[in-house]
Amino acid sequence: MVAFTHLDEDHYKGATEFFWFDHAKKYQGDNRVRIKVMWVPAAVITEEAVDKEEGRVIRQEARHRFKQGKGVRVFSRPERLKAWCEKNGISLKERLNIITDAGKIAPELKKDSDGIEFFVHSPFAKRMNGREVEDRNDDCLVMQAVFQVAGVETKMLLMSDVTHEIITDIVDVTKNKKDRPERLEWDIVKIPHHCSYLSIGPEKGNDKTEPVPDVAWLYENQGADRGILVATSDPIPAKGSKEDKDSYPPHRQAANYYKDIETQLNGEFMVTMQHPKKTAPKPLVIEIESTGATVKKQASTAAVAAMSAPALRAG
Repeated sequence: MVAFTHLDEDHYKGATEFFWFDHAKKYQGDNRVRIKVMWVPAAVITEEAVDKEEGRVIRQEARHRFKQGKGVRVFSRPERLKAWCEKNGISLKERLNIITDAGKIAPELKKDSDGIEFFVHSPFAKRMNGREVEDRNDDCLVMQAVFQVAGVETKMLLMSDVTHEIITDIVDVTKNKKDRPERLEWDIVKIPHHCSYLSIGPEKGNDKTEPVPDVAWLYENQGADRGILVATSDPIPAKGSKEDKDSYPPHRQAANYYKDIETQLNGEFMVTMQHPKKTAPKPLVIEIESTGATVKKQASTAAVAAMSAPALRAG
């Protein structure tokens, strides 16, 4: 499986040079990696205003597979998808086996046989139907991955680029309506939108972004002891620096909130472009074993790798 969370360039750049795409020979060759099943939110199929050529190629591949009725899984089925199917002469009913709604588990992987499952939190068909056009950040994929090793579960939230409003919706549905708060437990969280304050609350704050109540619940109540928070972002800017005045993430104030969670959980707040140091970033590797999740540390000698303490599920 390859998941494209949404069609913002920073979430797919280079994909058309790396993967084999079925819909055009231009994107085929022996050195390309084939995708057995492509995971996309419904907006990838229905969105018309894709601003980059590479994004349009990915959209066309998803549409091609959806028309074929195989090799793709689409998450959510808003009215917009139904209208697109009618326009293109496709029976939505005949495609239901490759569509998974929020609140369901993606069927390609099973915890007992494959050691991992993916529970879908977003996108919501109802929220998509309330807008005239797609909103990539609001309509992107949000999932909980549950790993199982030797009977021990490790839970990871993959939060894509969602805002605090979407997180509030997810918490409301999961905690209150569905009464399934365990689906928002985490040992690892890929925090949203490259450490943007808008994924925490509406105001950036001077030194720390204050969370809306449901965001606070997600991080302060649902995180495991020694939980790992990962910001996929540039280095966190220093106060008063040029980068600190930039409107784009990462935001120092958001990072300060996540650092508070790091302290509360005795955990780790990791920034990908600061790991292991700003001047020489390396890939961030998290190993998941029967003891839980551990960040693989860069060793002082090339032959040795040290490990941090594993995250422990609270209780």
